[in-house]
Amino acid sequence: MSNLGDLSIQQLQCFVAVAEEGQFTRAADRLHVAQPSVSFQVRRMEAAVGARLFHRGRGPAALTDAGLELLPLARRVLADLSEIITRAGDLQGLRSGHVAIGATPSLATALLPGLLARFHRRYPGITLEVTERDSLQLAGALEDGTLDIAIAIFPLRHPDVEHVALATEELVVVVAPDHPLATRSDVRVGDLDGVPMIMFHEGYDLRTSTLEAFDDAGIVPTVSVEGAEIGSVLSMVAAGLGAAVVPSLIIAEASGVHVLHVTEPRLERQIGLLRHSGRSLSLAAAAMCDEIGAHLAESGWPQASPDST
Repeated sequence: MSNLGDLSIQQLQCFVAVAEEGQFTRAADRLHVAQPSVSFQVRRMEAAVGARLFHRGRGPAALTDAGLELLPLARRVLADLSEIITRAGDLQGLRSGHVAIGATPSLATALLPGLLARFHRRYPGITLEVTERDSLQLAGALEDGTLDIAIAIFPLRHPDVEHVALATEELVVVVAPDHPLATRSDVRVGDLDGVPMIMFHEGYDLRTSTLEAFDDAGIVPTVSVEGAEIGSVLSMVAAGLGAAVVPSLIIAEASGVHVLHVTEPRLERQIGLLRHSGRSLSLAAAAMCDEIGAHLAESGWPQASPDST
């Protein structure tokens, strides 16, 4: 009667070694154990499966029919175990893995390139998947498991999504160098009354921030271009199509535009890291979170509030 619950990895290793070496002695040398130990483990395996695995006698250790049938299965189990150990080691050392990260379009432009390049240099075996969406869409992708983490704009309230504050970023107004406001270094929102504005498309956090700022000032924006994307807005401004409210960090190296700081009140936005509150992060995603903090600190991003919700 077989008792397969008594099978062990050591028994399988001894069985395969004897089958491949043809002798118990050579199998013991290969496994760096004493020959009686190999014989003992093979007998225990035979007892567990309820069948003789080798013909006993002079000459090479020949497999029985049962042994011939079990040999490929035993090799497969040992190969799978070896792969498990290798994969576990790879994950522990972050030599492999996958991170799906999301960001708003402006953050994808200003933050992600340097961050992902830094992460890839440190963990070249981890594949990266990037999604650009507005903050609410990113929260939804976290909820349905499409994303591991996301970098988005606050305030944001979404079921099952938690956030940690990363940084506070100034929003500025950009105009063409020959614009009437280009002689100044700062403006109030009220000074933009009647100034043609380039507006981002529906869903952009920057569009919402711009409209809220105008509403708070009691004025309605004069729209010259509707539905702009972050990648083209600076070119449109430089071409004289209008002014635009943009994140300060995307114009750090921009040419062809004049930057105006907004006073009374200062315009800014809160940037944070989003994750699903009910799921544990993978080792790779957790490493990315650490890398985000280090990258922001070394890149001189504005100091984040320590508060999180």
